[in-house]
Parts: sequence; C-alpha cells; structure tokens
Amino acid sequence: QVQLTESGGGLVQTGGSLRLSCAFSGRSFSTYIMGWFRQAPGKDREFVAGIQWTGIKTSYADSVKGRFTISREDAKNALYLQMSNLQPEETGTYYCAATTKWGAIRQQPEDYDYWGQGTQVTVSA
Repeated sequence: QVQLTESGGGLVQTGGSLRLSCAFSGRSFSTYIMGWFRQAPGKDREFVAGIQWTGIKTSYADSVKGRFTISREDAKNALYLQMSNLQPEETGTYYCAATTKWGAIRQQPEDYDYWGQGTQVTVSA
C-alpha cells in the first residue's frame, strides 16, 4: 500500500519561495513516476511538474517553467518541489501523486494511482 504525505506549504508573499516535500511510504519508490498537481478553489486539478523514476527526465507546466524545480531523492523515498517567484494565482492545495504507468510523464490526474492529502499554499498579494 502506497501512502503519500505532503508538507512545506504555508503563507508567502508575492515573489516569495517555498519548498514542498512529499514522503512516500510503500515499496519501490524508485519505480514510480511522480508528479505535483495543484487545485485552486472552484477549479480543476492541474499538472504542475513530473519526474521519471531516474530523476533525469522532468516535465513542467508552461506557467511554472523556469521558476519551479521538481526533484526526488530515492534513498529517502522523497519528492520535492522548489517554487520561486510565487504569484497570487498560484494559491491552492498542492498534491503529490504517483503513477505506475511507465513511459512519458503523464499530465492528467486520472493517470495517477496514488495521491497525498495535499498541502495548502497561499500567496498574498
């Protein structure tokens, strides 16, 4: 059974930075493609970033390219999202997710098998 637990959310001013973490509990973390998603109130959940099991290949939503960095530390069963220059419209709940679907990094929520409970990120204007 896989369990994902996010942490690191909080309140930050416009232009500020946060680092989110996701702890993976279960077997074979290194074999999962991992992703970060976010959901603002009243909006659909959207893809933010993804990383393959090797950690070499990553994928980002266009809106976060150059500002966010996804990384993983397989020895610690951990996933990270470093976010910088945050904007108010990026306020929402941030989720980490894991998928067993190998190949290209998936960007649709329905392609992910396991989800954390989310961590709130609030960017004040």
